[in-house]
Amino acid sequence: MVKSVDTKIGKDVIESLTLGMYEDSRFIFREYIQNSADQIDKALEDGIFSDLGDGKIEIDIDATARTISIFDNATGIESNKVQEILKNIAQSTKDRTKNKGFRGIGRLGGLAYCDKLIFETSFKGEETKSILTWDSQKLKAIINNRATKEEATAVIDDVTEFQTEKESGDSHYFRVTLKGVSNNALLDREDVYQYLTMVAPVPYSKGFIFKKKICDKAEELNFNIDEYAISVNNDQVFKAYTTSIYEGDHGNKKKIDEIHDIEFFEIRTSKNKLLAWGWHSISNFTKVIPSVNTARSLRLRKGNIQIGLDEALTKLFKEARGTKYFFGEIHTISSELIPNARRDYFLENSDLVEFERLVKSKFDELHKLYYFSSKIRNEVKKIDDFKTFANEYNEKSTTGGFTDNKEQKEYREKFELKREKAQLATKELEKAQEKASTSSPSHQKVYEKVIGHDEPEIEHIVIANDNGKPKYITDDITSLSRKDRKLVSQIYAVIDNVLPKDIANILKEKIKEDLSK
Repeated sequence: MVKSVDTKIGKDVIESLTLGMYEDSRFIFREYIQNSADQIDKALEDGIFSDLGDGKIEIDIDATARTISIFDNATGIESNKVQEILKNIAQSTKDRTKNKGFRGIGRLGGLAYCDKLIFETSFKGEETKSILTWDSQKLKAIINNRATKEEATAVIDDVTEFQTEKESGDSHYFRVTLKGVSNNALLDREDVYQYLTMVAPVPYSKGFIFKKKICDKAEELNFNIDEYAISVNNDQVFKAYTTSIYEGDHGNKKKIDEIHDIEFFEIRTSKNKLLAWGWHSISNFTKVIPSVNTARSLRLRKGNIQIGLDEALTKLFKEARGTKYFFGEIHTISSELIPNARRDYFLENSDLVEFERLVKSKFDELHKLYYFSSKIRNEVKKIDDFKTFANEYNEKSTTGGFTDNKEQKEYREKFELKREKAQLATKELEKAQEKASTSSPSHQKVYEKVIGHDEPEIEHIVIANDNGKPKYITDDITSLSRKDRKLVSQIYAVIDNVLPKDIANILKEKIKEDLSK
């Protein structure tokens, strides 16, 4: 019989699970928040809280002192269990079908970005505050020393210190403190706040007019949207959804579109199993929503915590930019849709395959929706272009005058060409209206908003003085002989050929003004 060899787990596994786990440093806030949220749920279940709103998660960022703390007033941890829970890695006893955090690795993510990571906790009924300190600098030095091959458990024992202090028996809390924070992004209070508006399980803002509509839909599906009172430096965090769409930057924004309504959808299997549900915005879809709008893109959520960032669902659209035409959320329900260790997507299984197939089908509909809007806007533009040109033509015919016969002929030809395009556009809009009436309510809403209250009409648009003698710009220069006016017309023609239209018109008017004195 071959002699068995004892299994050893080297120190590098600590780096893989803590120092090198995530690409975006801000994930640590999400990890600590989801742990706090689980304990708030537990506090409600145990009767410590009478309402979910009694729970608080408070983040404090001190860029000057380079410290960060994340505090919750939930259950805390019993003193005799602190080391067992907070020193062990990937040994969580949480239920992955129920809890938001369940792997037991996220809480150590802060080790990558600070000198010391400190956990302080007190359990209700115990007059003890337990303190577990991780020495991150020492941990990094041990891992980076390639001359030694310590085991992971020995390293953890070496870099941690446990102590207790006296505490009130009524106290119950958990606090994480990062001291000597090395990452500047984590100390940017505004950036962290904006990040949490879309990642954290927070309420919709009171000013978001579709809030009640979304909550009513959730209630209809017997789905609870988990919402917690989370603050950053005493400012409560709310989801960043608005009804206005802007372009520019945060210091200089201008409105370019608005959310007219939202539409709900359900992701159900052929056996009517509800995998997820969601909502998406309905606007004019004038362009991809600019990045200054924090809430742009369809967001994927589990337990109301965002999965990945705004690109998580991009691969399911026909084109990468597709999700960026919308505000919206997909709330996953199936217990088999399980976030992976990085929480940037789900673990592969049959429910995920079916979820992706059904979401892709829904996204194909949304792809057609914003292209439908684009089609309508293009046809309306042709009609508006014709109307604008017709007004310009009539102004020249009755007031301004043409430079010469050549310009008058060119205008007439352009008028006929633009009228033909406008007539075709009108027919296309009639088809679009028919399609909208037989498609989804979203198509009808988009059609009505883009077209407006008045249907485009062009048949009444005619050329003024069409059968009379054309008016020329030199007709008003009565002080000149006919021969001189003809020379001026030739000069005007040269000006039209060499200068931009607006500058040419200004120059011709100036010449006309001077010659008319």
